[in-house]
Amino acid sequence: MTLIAILLGTVAAGVGSVWLAAALGFAMLARYTQHMLSLAAGALMATAFMHLLPEAFESEAGAQELFAVLLAGLVFFFLLDKAELWHHGHEHHHDAGHEQGHEGHDHAHHGHAHGHEHHGPRSGGWAVLAGDSVHAFGDGILIASAFMADMRLGVVTAVAVLAHEVPHHMGDLVVLRHTSGTQRAALVKVSLAGTVTALGGVVGYFLLAQLEDYLPYFLVAASSSFVYVALADLIPQLQKRLGLRETAAQVAWLLAGIGLVTLVSGLAHAR
Repeated sequence: MTLIAILLGTVAAGVGSVWLAAALGFAMLARYTQHMLSLAAGALMATAFMHLLPEAFESEAGAQELFAVLLAGLVFFFLLDKAELWHHGHEHHHDAGHEQGHEGHDHAHHGHAHGHEHHGPRSGGWAVLAGDSVHAFGDGILIASAFMADMRLGVVTAVAVLAHEVPHHMGDLVVLRHTSGTQRAALVKVSLAGTVTALGGVVGYFLLAQLEDYLPYFLVAASSSFVYVALADLIPQLQKRLGLRETAAQVAWLLAGIGLVTLVSGLAHAR
């Protein structure tokens, strides 16, 4: 009975939060694409700095070890970026080799420019999915531990996880929408990452005692992906020379993303 409750709670929290975020986020994305990029950057940074990292550092894990994991995560996603850039550029170079004459040469240059322009969101999508999966696994373990302590506490925890995941999933979907090109593909990818919550719940049910000490490291690893995506992929897209009104709107939406996650996380922890 407890295991069934854990499965229901983790699926509702992990996948339900994604679909709720999609219902809210895609409606706004259609009209406010640039503003949603700002919102996504704010939401991802706030999730990392105001929720995941504080929770990790409240544990008994050493600060030096946690910072080492954070640094390793940032370097890992930097190398992932480099690998994707090399692979993407190699594909265009290979395709260009089959073209003949001046027209083929021009086409190769055009393909390279096109690939470079869209590289950021493409690699950012993989980083977001990796971070989401790690974060979701940790959420599943937390929900499992709550259900095993008390059934009502498990339900409250699952609802709280669902609530505080919605704002940053809105940011995830914005990134994946640019990566995948379609809303459906973005929704499927983030939903699949959300199902890892159920895996974390099942693993937590059977191995909770052994995994509890590793939760802070899961949280920090997820944080590194969100920080990297926000600073390396999203914010550079916003660094354009704009008028005062457009700049103010960017800052306002960035702060809105930060405020939304901070507010919802605060309410969740006040349960």
